[in-house]
Amino acid sequence: MGKLDGRVAMVTGAARGIGAATAIRLAEEGAKVGVIDLDAASCEGTVAAIRDAGGEAIAIGCDVADNRQVEAAVEQMVSSFGRLDILVNNAGVIRDNLLFKMSEEDWDVVMNVHLKGHFLCSRAAQKYMVQQRYGKIVNVSSTSALGNRGQANYSAAKAGIQGFTKTLAIELGPFNINVNAVAPGFIDTDMTRATAQRVGMDPEQFKQAAIERIPLRRVGQPRDVANVIAFLASDDASYVSGQVIYVHGGRA
Repeated sequence: MGKLDGRVAMVTGAARGIGAATAIRLAEEGAKVGVIDLDAASCEGTVAAIRDAGGEAIAIGCDVADNRQVEAAVEQMVSSFGRLDILVNNAGVIRDNLLFKMSEEDWDVVMNVHLKGHFLCSRAAQKYMVQQRYGKIVNVSSTSALGNRGQANYSAAKAGIQGFTKTLAIELGPFNINVNAVAPGFIDTDMTRATAQRVGMDPEQFKQAAIERIPLRRVGQPRDVANVIAFLASDDASYVSGQVIYVHGGRA
């Protein structure tokens, strides 16, 4: 018997990486999962993995920065599964550059996908959570919220997500809705490989350099983050709200 039996979860940015690992992990605990990404077809791999393991999932295409698409995605979730209990705001992009090279578009795209996307999805989902007086929202921040060279846009967005998380925990707590965030460090994903290319390093060399600075002497895997999200989405974390949990292998 899973800890999320009978629950319904919506995971954005779930076609690959942390989002895919999270969708699969929540399904393992018994949740029915909506796998959300820009293109529904890109979600089929995650959906197939869930179904092959005996779980239930659907793929939904959605631009999280577009309110009409977000509202439609949430409505499809509720229409398909009858309720919505868990929202994992994971969708994200990077447009890294030093400040003097960063374009206005680079700034806007990152802010829209991260901050506006978290806002729109949370606003749409909370309507159903408030009605049922139950919900779990988990936002994905980053250690970059503490500052990272070449990521003024991304760092600002991820720091904003932490403030957003704490505010939602205050506003939604009276309706029995827990709101928390996870802040991953170096996780072996397509995004970190893209960062390696940005700084002109081979991805494996980039990874090894990171390992030397991480006390646990390894980089994280998407499953490491998914495990923490699964805890926060469960009733084991029923008295945890407004928190930011860093998943970074102990790095200061």
